[in-house]
Amino acid sequence: MIEIVRAKLHGIRVTDANLNYQGSITLDPELCERVGILPMEFVDIWNKNSGARIQTYVILGDAGSRCCVLNGSAARTCQPGDEIIIAAREFINRSEIYDIKPKVLTFKANNEIDQELFYDVFETPDRAHNFRIMNGAEVVDFRDTARDMAKKSSH
Repeated sequence: MIEIVRAKLHGIRVTDANLNYQGSITLDPELCERVGILPMEFVDIWNKNSGARIQTYVILGDAGSRCCVLNGSAARTCQPGDEIIIAAREFINRSEIYDIKPKVLTFKANNEIDQELFYDVFETPDRAHNFRIMNGAEVVDFRDTARDMAKKSSH
């Protein structure tokens, strides 16, 4: 068995931090449903502003609120406005790596969904394991974008 990312909310902004609430992260259930994150599921949280990395469980807030509230001790790691990444994990058999398509939502500054993506591992004649980021049938591999930008800036 290997552990993989199953779902991700990438670049969502913290809307509140509530130190005096029982520990957890409160998320908009509509966002959780879109990627398949369940209530009480443990998730990893990576703060892009501070570099803090924590784990806590999900509780659901108000539908449509776009809320992202760190509660209890987790509130010490994130401030309102911080951009974070929330990832859910899953154990799979190695042979299932080609079958899974982890969902990823990216966000605008107001926690409005920017893109709905998925990760894809595929095989080619040259290599057993290739990786790409997909937006429907379109490849949106950010590694290519970064390489293209580096080439342009060197000219």
